[in-house]
Amino acid sequence: MLKERLQILVSTDQRRRLEQEARRRGTSVGSVIRDAVDAQLGGPTAEDRRAALDDILAMRGRFAPPDELNRIAASEHEEQLEPLVRAVKR
Repeated sequence: MLKERLQILVSTDQRRRLEQEARRRGTSVGSVIRDAVDAQLGGPTAEDRRAALDDILAMRGRFAPPDELNRIAASEHEEQLEPLVRAVKR
């Protein structure tokens, strides 16, 4: 889970290359940067991955599939935007 925000300055050329790579991969610039950090400085260890898997396997309860989560998020987003749209139309 991502918890830390980091702000960096890059050159125009670096930004262009990051955006080009993100498009090529079909992902975000942030994901490209995180992958580069892990490749350069080392990513999670095998022990970290095992611990994460153990945490996931220990979870109990009913979990919604991704398409259901997307539907719920879209519905809540529309509910939050509706009053704003009405206010702007006035």
